[in-house]
Amino acid sequence: MRKYFIPAIALALLTACGPKYQVEEKDGYNLVTQKGGPALGFSPASGVALLEDRGFAFKDLNRNGRLDVYEDWRRSPEERAKDLASQLSIDEIAGLMLYSSHQTIRSEELTEEQRRFLGEDNLRAVLITSVKDVAMAAVWNNNMQAFTESVGHGIPGNTSSDPRNQAVSDKEFNAGAGGDISMWPSSLGMAATFDPGLVEEFGRVASVEYRALGIATALSPQVDIATEPRWWRFSGTFGEDPKLTTDMARAYCDGFQTSPEGKRLHGAWGLESVNTMVKHWYGYGAEEAGRDGHFGHGKYCVFPGDNLKMHKQAFVEGAFSLKGGTASASAVMPVYSILWNQAPDGENAGGAYSDFVIRRELREGAGFDGVVCTDWHVTYDCTNMDKDGKGKPWGVENLSVAQRHYRAILVGTDQFGGNNDKAPVLEAYRMYADNFGEDAARERFEKSACRLMLNSFRTGLFENPYLDPAESEALVGNPVFMAEGYEAQIKSVVMLKNHANTLPVAGKAKVYLPKRLYPAAKAIFFDGVTEAKMDWMISPEAVSRFYEVVDNPSEADFALVGIKQPATQMGYEKSDLAKGGNGYVPISLQYEDYTAKEARSESIAGGDPLEKFTNRSYKGKTVRTANRSDMVLVRQTKKAMGDKPVVVILETGMPVVLSEIEPYADAILVSFEVQSQALLELVSGKREPSALLPMQMPADMSTVEKQCEDVPFDMECYRDADGNVYDFAFGLNWSGVISDSRTQKYAGR
Repeated sequence: MRKYFIPAIALALLTACGPKYQVEEKDGYNLVTQKGGPALGFSPASGVALLEDRGFAFKDLNRNGRLDVYEDWRRSPEERAKDLASQLSIDEIAGLMLYSSHQTIRSEELTEEQRRFLGEDNLRAVLITSVKDVAMAAVWNNNMQAFTESVGHGIPGNTSSDPRNQAVSDKEFNAGAGGDISMWPSSLGMAATFDPGLVEEFGRVASVEYRALGIATALSPQVDIATEPRWWRFSGTFGEDPKLTTDMARAYCDGFQTSPEGKRLHGAWGLESVNTMVKHWYGYGAEEAGRDGHFGHGKYCVFPGDNLKMHKQAFVEGAFSLKGGTASASAVMPVYSILWNQAPDGENAGGAYSDFVIRRELREGAGFDGVVCTDWHVTYDCTNMDKDGKGKPWGVENLSVAQRHYRAILVGTDQFGGNNDKAPVLEAYRMYADNFGEDAARERFEKSACRLMLNSFRTGLFENPYLDPAESEALVGNPVFMAEGYEAQIKSVVMLKNHANTLPVAGKAKVYLPKRLYPAAKAIFFDGVTEAKMDWMISPEAVSRFYEVVDNPSEADFALVGIKQPATQMGYEKSDLAKGGNGYVPISLQYEDYTAKEARSESIAGGDPLEKFTNRSYKGKTVRTANRSDMVLVRQTKKAMGDKPVVVILETGMPVVLSEIEPYADAILVSFEVQSQALLELVSGKREPSALLPMQMPADMSTVEKQCEDVPFDMECYRDADGNVYDFAFGLNWSGVISDSRTQKYAGR
């Protein structure tokens, strides 16, 4: 075996009579290409050299002068992960068990914080949020990889992201121009297509873009079955149907994880694979009264319909039963919340700490042996009830931070989201060793290290984690990808009403486009209030490409009114506490003020160290919808237009009570966050609507209060003036109510 040090300034071409590879100097790294083997990338400044065996090149990542199993790309990912885990110190493994707090990429260079948690804490899982541009993301990735390559065993960083491909309404689609990244509808919008094949194609496209940005793990999909209609995170799901959600979950994971032929390294894994972290195991869609588990006031999921088992389906039959060759989603993120009184032994602890949720149900029951990573900040203390404070230690508030890490590891958790500090993980190791012995502790930590490293070996990061910025710019948001995303947006818009064939409105008609009030709103995750303003939801510039925009309703042929879903915050208000209440208020799906006369007198779940009571009932309390003005806008526009049609575009991410809107609208389109241009192509008839409702639209708030948080399809649905019922899988096209293979497959229940 020979060892080669490649000078940074040299371009070495090694002939076919000996070595089977050649080395090219790139900007900041060297690229090794070889016949019959994978490309390798390494930084000339990292101290890593090349090793040669049988003419092939390998990276000497730990700089020991010999080819270790974990450095040998001919070996299986499982063999390599096991070998590497056995070599790592507990300090290094503790670093692998960390997942960084959110990182914004504002520069090509690493920040001091990033250098510290990568170098001192051995962290390798980095969550990035916004980036300035594609080229900067690529260069930052290369600098990060060069830094981690120079440390310890040369373990590459595994960068991740929350969903990045959401459409922006006012951006114009231009197939020739490309863009920052391809734009697609929200998860709920993709569910409205009722087309798993489209979701799989999204995964294939997004995985290419992710890898071009240096991202090898997606913190998605969110496959919670959204059985509670008031829930804030409804929009991130595939709706309330377990069958549809299961098919979408499988398609999403297959699309992201399966590399195409020619890009594969190990089975179906390869250079275009992105690990999926499916979330949130499980039951998160059953939040009591719609309050959310990010907050102390939403820490409980409840199951009045005794329907917890159904909430597993999208995981077990979908994300864990893939068809594309990668078998299962790589990772799972447990639910923040406590599944109230669901554990047979009476345990009530948040998902990451629950022996019932993780060990019994996930590891043993579902047979899942991939990575379990907590949702962000579960190990920190919670100091308030009404904001997303630093910590969410639901059910283990009495434990120390280190004890929380220990308990999570004990039940089968591998990684801690939002924790950059290895110290509490090391304390947890000492607790494990004290209770079970040093050998058992070492074995347990190596098991987590193996699981974590598999996700980097299978995606080829140990061979070449580096990017060519020019290639990344050419891939991300390229015209083909942009066109596919735009097509998906078109397919995601539901036409709910089309009285007297109001739509389409063809030709250069005159349209009245009223402004809507964007009310002042309190921020969810931090202190602050956005200022109120008047503005168009669909810009006149976009509309003018299709119609003549007029200021006077009397001159218009029709009106186009954009509104948003009712907004009543999160179900908890300090103002109620100040008046002597318990802080709990209704979450409303209607625009008029709502008084919860039919709410439960006693909440199902309750209790928190920051509260002196357990009854979280809000019965009899009134909540005011911040954007009641949207309802008023529709009614005023109808009055101003007289007999001329009013077309309403409702942008929503959850069910809405439409009784206050529908009678004043001649046509209604439901948008799940798409570009305005897509909506206008439907209004004008250039395209035909084809989407279906991925959830029920309730008749009123009475049926919302009476439904069970854990049960789908248990509301009375709204019936409009044309006799159509806004039930799951309802939608119209130009011919009327849609009835096709999708409705036959999913609507029957």
